[in-house]
Amino acid sequence: MAVILITGGARSGKSKRAETRARAFPGQPVYVATAEALDAEMKTRIARHRARRGTDWIEREVPLDLVPALIASDGGGARLVDCLTLWLSNLMHAERDWEHEVRELAAVLPRLKSPVVFVTNEVGLGIVPDNALARSFRDAAGIMNQTVAAAADEVEFVVAGLPMKLK
Repeated sequence: MAVILITGGARSGKSKRAETRARAFPGQPVYVATAEALDAEMKTRIARHRARRGTDWIEREVPLDLVPALIASDGGGARLVDCLTLWLSNLMHAERDWEHEVRELAAVLPRLKSPVVFVTNEVGLGIVPDNALARSFRDAAGIMNQTVAAAADEVEFVVAGLPMKLK
């Protein structure tokens, strides 16, 4: 079983890279979507992702309960979770204990049989945000990314569509 974390900035090519990595494993891949189509722009983004992936994926929409979804889908093809950053945002918006949920995710990963490829955003490379909510999210994303990276077998950073192996 492999756990792969793919990180990078917005429009860096993370999702495309993650799709390639997930398809390289045997079995039908499972796309675990954490985004919710709450507005027209997000609906368009989701449609673009679906069109690029094609129809050979099993799709699961999982905005909050990621760990149970990974356990339930274990034993088949690779799972691609796109993305952890939106999952974190959803947890924070729902006022759930995101730190507990992230620790639970990291703890379950070694027990899974099927590969998992995670996509996440590196949001801490820019300026310090000017408001408390944005700073809290940036800090939480950094902590989450460190936690999952520590549990991952491989970590890649994607820049301009080019992956760099970090771990």
